[in-house]
Formats: sequence, C-alpha cells, structure tokens
Amino acid sequence: MRSRTSGAILLCGLTVVIIGCTPDTSRQAGSTPTPGAAGAGDEYYPNDGNGGYDALDYHVSVSFDPAAGSLDGDTTITATATQDLSRFNLDLRGLEVGSVEVDGTRAEFAREGETELVITPATPLAEGSTFRTRVRYGGTPKEANGELGANGWQQSSGGGAFVVGEPHSAAFWYPVNETPRDKATFRLDARVPDGWAAISIGTEEGTTSAGGWTTWSWSEQTPVASYLTTLAVGKFEIERSKLADGTPVLTAYAPGTESKRADGDRVGEVIEFLSGHFGEYPMDTAGGIYLDEEIGFSLETQGRPTYAQWADLETVVHEIAHQWYGNSVSVDSWADICLNECLASYSQWLWAEGKQGMDLDQRYHRAVDRLRENTAFWSPKLYDMGAGNEFSGVYDKGILAIHALRRQIGDEAFARVLPEWSAAHRDGNASWPEFERFVADIAGQDLGEFFDAWFRGTRLPTDEFLFPGSLRR
Repeated sequence: MRSRTSGAILLCGLTVVIIGCTPDTSRQAGSTPTPGAAGAGDEYYPNDGNGGYDALDYHVSVSFDPAAGSLDGDTTITATATQDLSRFNLDLRGLEVGSVEVDGTRAEFAREGETELVITPATPLAEGSTFRTRVRYGGTPKEANGELGANGWQQSSGGGAFVVGEPHSAAFWYPVNETPRDKATFRLDARVPDGWAAISIGTEEGTTSAGGWTTWSWSEQTPVASYLTTLAVGKFEIERSKLADGTPVLTAYAPGTESKRADGDRVGEVIEFLSGHFGEYPMDTAGGIYLDEEIGFSLETQGRPTYAQWADLETVVHEIAHQWYGNSVSVDSWADICLNECLASYSQWLWAEGKQGMDLDQRYHRAVDRLRENTAFWSPKLYDMGAGNEFSGVYDKGILAIHALRRQIGDEAFARVLPEWSAAHRDGNASWPEFERFVADIAGQDLGEFFDAWFRGTRLPTDEFLFPGSLRR
C-alpha cells in the first residue's frame, strides 16, 4: 500500500510455507470434535480470520448489477481441517446468506457479530480431511465509509464499483478466512452487464456472453492473502502485452486515466529493475488497474496493483516492490507491517539511485537535518506499533531506517539480504523478528541495539545508529 500522504516529508512514496492456523497437536486423533477458533490469533485484530482449517482455494462466482448496486454470490472454499471440527467460521460482512453446503450436504449456519458466519456441517470433519464449503449469498455490499483511508467495497464515480482495503477487503464481497496467514489460490467468475468489464487479479481466462451479460474469468494460482484479491467493475480500456520472459501483462484504465498510460507502459522496466535487487519476479502476471477515484491509497493487489487517481511512477515502483515484500512474503501478524511497507518504500529510493543517479547519503542527511527536532516524525514505532497505528511511520521514517540499516551492514550484505530473504520465504509468511535475525546472520553483526533504536524506538536514534558506515559525520 502507498497512501496519498505517504512520504510527503521525504518527497518519496507507500522454509516451510505457513498458511492458516497451527493444528493443536496436543489432541489425539479420534478425540471429540470441537469448534474452530473464531479468530486466527493476531493480537491486533483478534476477530480476523478463523481457526481449525487451512484454506486451499477460493472459487468465487458473482453477478453484479451496477444500476441496482446488487451482488449475488456463489463461492466454494476448499480447505483442509487442522483439527476434528464440529463447526467452523468464515468471515463475511453485510451480505445475506441463503444457503451453505459442506461436501454437497446442507449445513446449518448462523451469523454472529459483524463478520462471523458460523457453519455447522451435518457430520463433523476429521482432522486432515479436505472439504468443500459452498455459500450462496447476496444483497447490496456493505460500502466503505467514503473516507480517504476507507477499506472495502466502494462505488466508483463512473457507476461501477471496486474493492480495496488493508487489512480488510475480501469479506466485503465473498466468504473468506480473512487473515494473511491463510494464503490460498483464487479463481473468479464475475458476471456483469454487457459493456462493463470486471477486472481482477491473476490470469485472464476469457469471457462468455449470454442474455445481455458477460462473465469475466480470472485465475490466480500463486497463493494470495485475501486482502490482495480484488474486483473492479467499470468501462475500462484494457491493454495487453507480455514481459520479455512471456509473463502476461494486463492493464485496465478507467475513463479519465488516459494520462496514466505513460506510467503503465513502464511496468516491464520497473519489474526488470526491481528484479535486479530483489530476485526473480514472484508472480505469474503483471499490469495494473487505474481508477479515476480520489481514494486515500493505492494497493498492491496481487500481480495487478490498483492505483488511485493521484498515483504516479513512484507509486508504481512501490506497489510492484510489494509483489516481493508483502505479497510473495506476507506478514505473519500486522505488527510486522514494516516488512511490507518499509522495504517497498525504500524501493523508491533504489529507483532514484539507479535511474536518476541520486546520492542517497546526501538525501538521507538532508532529511535528518530537516527532521531532527520533529518529535512527531520519530515517535511512531516501526515494529509492534499497536493496532490502528500500522501505517503511521513506515512510509517515511521507515525509509530512513532501511537506509541506515544498509549503511550499518554495508552494501555487499544488503545486496544479499534483499533477494535471499524473498527467496527463503517465497509464497509464505514471516515476522519482523525473523527478518532481524536473518539480516544479523548475513551481516555477521550483533544488530540488537540498532534494531531497537530504529524499529522499536520512539525518538531520534543516537548518532551511533543515526550515522553508521558511510553516513558517519
């Protein structure tokens, strides 16, 4: 994510694969089935996600009528039980559920609170079994509140709709285990009136038309955190091409975004540049969705970022960098968000250095000199900052922190960290403390005090950590 206000101070932007929740190994097979947890265990958002199963695949089918603003959905979730389950939850916001089936048999269901869809299958599910849950639902999607930082389903100015949000977005339009810990493949069939386009992530699988409606089909086979899925319905103009290695590129431009084509045309160049720092591009597709909407952030929706009206080339660099940091390697908990945003924001400095010849040490010193007495700038924590504060410092202070880290460990070690980290955790989840240990091992340094000063601290670091290596005055 890159927020509209991110970087205003600095003149810059936003190996075991762990998915789902850990089984309770203390219980013996054949024990009494119990309910899955109503949350995935993230202290910041304890009601997000659910326990008792790992989602493997979502097949989402929706029909959306822009004139009425109504959506009808039919979603099948394939999952593996991680315990003997008497019942389990999905997350769904606002829409009315008509029926639920588990493995083809009707299941009981109930709604609890704002998000919980509680499902009781006709027979308990055995630990280790793979099961399919089909949910039919519909209504008018619960819209975001219209504020610049709003998450979720939103009506577009052109009469269509789009959905973006972090940490929440998927549950506004399909039932889901809404936690980045449970990544899964994703397929979408989106039916809209003829003349409208329904754009999503993944490979374009084609369209079919009947009775005045067109169904657009998409398939994302790289595991994706649910907030990185999307649907945008509009009168888009679509451009298709390929990267040098054959990766398909699809970019959709809403009316009014014609001026963004110059940036959209540079996606291949940006990917090539970032691959030189981060390693092989981890996604099967590339491109973007350009909205003519005054929303508060652009978002790194997987392989095909969604851009706000104000987005520029720096934003493109930032969101594509997220394909490594945030999408391929996703956070374990929202306290770890610097893994996404600090590194994606620093990619903008790498771009300025590599493409514009900018001296980043000089840029760093100018920023520190300007901000030295600005206590509000230094006060946000970059790790474990508290729920609701995830995005308060990672776009500006985070850039300085990563540059200081680069100078602390040296360019040779830093050049190893960036691609080796993303390769080691590809398609998985990781935490900030794991990253700290990873960097320390490569650097061969004790970095505890450095990380405490920059990433856990709430004040200007002392000169020892503020000016390491070539930054020393």
